Amino acid sequence: MDRPYNENAGERKLKGVVTPEREAYHAQILTNSLKKWYKHFAKRYRKAGIECFRLYDWDTAEIRIIVDWYAGHLVVSEYERLQTGPEYLPRMAEAAALALNVPMENVHIRKRHTNVKEGPRYTKIASEAKLMEVREGDLKFLVNLTDYLDTGLYSDHRVTRGIIRKMAEGKDFLNLFAYTGAFTCAAALGGARSTVTVDRSKTYINWAMDNLKLNGLWNDKHRLIQSDALRYLDRAYRDGKSFDLVFVDPPSFFTEKLTDTGFDINRDHPQLIKMALRIIKPGGDLFFSTNHQGFVPRFDGLKVKEIIPLTPRTIPEDYKNRSIHQCWQIKV
Repeated sequence: MDRPYNENAGERKLKGVVTPEREAYHAQILTNSLKKWYKHFAKRYRKAGIECFRLYDWDTAEIRIIVDWYAGHLVVSEYERLQTGPEYLPRMAEAAALALNVPMENVHIRKRHTNVKEGPRYTKIASEAKLMEVREGDLKFLVNLTDYLDTGLYSDHRVTRGIIRKMAEGKDFLNLFAYTGAFTCAAALGGARSTVTVDRSKTYINWAMDNLKLNGLWNDKHRLIQSDALRYLDRAYRDGKSFDLVFVDPPSFFTEKLTDTGFDINRDHPQLIKMALRIIKPGGDLFFSTNHQGFVPRFDGLKVKEIIPLTPRTIPEDYKNRSIHQCWQIKV
């Protein structure tokens, strides 16, 4: 049934409103799916030491819900729309908790929006500062399930971290737009000769240090730098620094506060990649990734040996959205 509303003194109807009866139907579909996928993944991931994985990935077009498992906690997110009211997400979260026998105090809800220009990783929604330790194989990471839209760990890059780790031995590694330093930890555990971690957020730089310390990896081989990535690349080039292995995963959009200049990944990624290539040693590798769903790569004119598409290979099985990110290996 359509729900009428007034707008600009004109009467319109909002189509596809989710009624209470439809909510109950959605909750039952979500319950059945969660039980199915938890049974499919839980034993295998427990054996592999993987404590963070996705159980529901907007599997049905009508149910715009994401459910992630974090070591006995659930993060339940909804991509908002006008057709669902304020009671919809809590009801789906309750259904998820009941399906997986998780107490409600361990369930954390998020509302997400599409087409947000300022990256969601920089949005703070609470100030509880509660960090929880989770495992990804023999790596450990601190996550925050209450304060930010994102938790501090992008588990869709679990496979990519494994690739970086295998390639890192004896190499100088650069992690740009590093977030909480998960890739730095992977490279360090893989035997990197040195690492440099760059992010413009002091919070995330400190978080990266805590992750390194948590894994017993913090020492003078690792540098943490709070800086805009483009500024760092320019300075590193002028200082004659070079790296064997570089990982670049920029947000889709951001504004540099000091200069009020904006970054748009579709417009600016060619320049970003060219600047990164200047400081990569011959024979080195650059991994470039983005989660921007409308990304259009423009790699023409890059003076490189080979560009290898890695997207299907780097997305874990638990992510049914096979375009959750795109990834390339660029060989210099």
